[in-house]
Amino acid sequence: MSQFNAKHFQNPEAARAYLEALRWGSERVCPHCGTINSSYATKKPGVYRCASKECRKDFSVTTKSVMESSHIKLHIWLQAFYLMASSKKGVSSHQLHRALGVTYKTAWFLSHRIREAMRNGGIVSPMGGEGSIVEADETYFGPVAKDKVRKVTTSGRPFTKSGRTGPSNKRAIVSLVERGGSVRSFHVAVADGETVRKIVKDNVSRETRLHTDESRLYHGADAHFAMHETVNHSRKEYARGDVTTNSVEGYFSIFKRGMRGVYQHCAEKHLHRYLSEYDFRYNHRIKLGFNDGERADIAIKGAAGKRLMYQQSH
Repeated sequence: MSQFNAKHFQNPEAARAYLEALRWGSERVCPHCGTINSSYATKKPGVYRCASKECRKDFSVTTKSVMESSHIKLHIWLQAFYLMASSKKGVSSHQLHRALGVTYKTAWFLSHRIREAMRNGGIVSPMGGEGSIVEADETYFGPVAKDKVRKVTTSGRPFTKSGRTGPSNKRAIVSLVERGGSVRSFHVAVADGETVRKIVKDNVSRETRLHTDESRLYHGADAHFAMHETVNHSRKEYARGDVTTNSVEGYFSIFKRGMRGVYQHCAEKHLHRYLSEYDFRYNHRIKLGFNDGERADIAIKGAAGKRLMYQQSH
């Protein structure tokens, strides 16, 4: 494939050098103790030993990252990072397995660990601020697990005579989109008022203008933000001046088209990983100044300090 002509996509040695430049630059850091430029090469290619007397441990560029202890060649890892970072609506494990010439099991292993690398880790600052607009909305995707299916409403009353439960037995997702900026998405057990209000309060700056639809989930938000403005979708009102939720609904559209058209099936225990993937690409889209290569590099840098073991369910 033409996009894989670069040397670091062609062989493991060039891939290792590329990863070392991305992760360490000119300052090789021991991932065990944090010592900088105090290590030396061992007889094993790409393996270094920390010179600190308190440490003396061996490490490589993949140590303490999602690539640690993997038998997959490093240039295959880089190809997979690039494909997942550059595909707007995602790339399935079956497509990875065909494109990279690996087994389906290996492709599945790669894709989930790359999603973990794309996850926004660490402390994040509040969204919005003075003069900024944050749109909040909730959506539902896929059925909940069979053991979580509810047959009565939260108040104990049965559902409608037709048996339709609306969103009650679907997986709830809450997303916040800063107008012209980034998105944060959350898979929640129940999208009730308490849960949604806490997410909004914890992630949005008080000086922000908050835009939502007419849902009761956001009642009282005007007491916590500079302004809370709504559009009434039930009355076919989708914009009033600059008051709209079109940005967050546009994000939901990208997410659902990808999940239905590319991935088709997603277990609920993995839903938060797929949300991380779509959030990452949205937050590093072309409109914000990122190209495919830069987006892949950022995802690769995000692999450091994260692990995903087989026995982990989340």
